[in-house]
Amino acid sequence: MRTTLKTLMALTLVAMTVSACGGGSATTNVQAVSVGDQLASLEKAYADGLVSEKEYKDQRKKILDGK
Repeated sequence: MRTTLKTLMALTLVAMTVSACGGGSATTNVQAVSVGDQLASLEKAYADGLVSEKEYKDQRKKILDGK
């Protein structure tokens, strides 16, 4: 009986330890967007009136400068 109890406790401890290892799975999806896609999106936003001419020029410069 004591051996069974010790085995059960040991298996429980191992199971708890192993399950804790994968519990905080944080994945990050990184999606590369080309400069052309960024410029096209910015151009569309400007054409739709979502950004001002100054914002358009500032953002376009940042995209082209790689910032």
